[in-house]
Amino acid sequence: MYIAMNRFKVVKDSTADFEQVWLGRDSQLGEMPGFVEFHLLRGPEHEDHVLYASHTIWASKADFEAWTRSEQFRKAHGRVPTTKPLYLGHPQFEGFEAIQTLGGAGSGSAA
Repeated sequence: MYIAMNRFKVVKDSTADFEQVWLGRDSQLGEMPGFVEFHLLRGPEHEDHVLYASHTIWASKADFEAWTRSEQFRKAHGRVPTTKPLYLGHPQFEGFEAIQTLGGAGSGSAA
């Protein structure tokens, strides 16, 4: 399993716009082999921003890398028309290969 995350420092007065961009987009993820699930996470509020993360789970790192080279990726990441910046700086990417997975009762996953 491979987990890909992008962290965004969203300007405080732009959180509703940022969320709407994500909720209204056609992600194209469901068309990709190896895609497991996606989460948009809202994190702690800081003095000048609110931390968000996009979090995708893939069957393998190779599946994720195929996504980043796909036409679906280009469509999903097309420019969003906006009149103001939504976040500070560039998103910070973090990729992780799973070493261990534990599940709770009824989750169906175990190490």
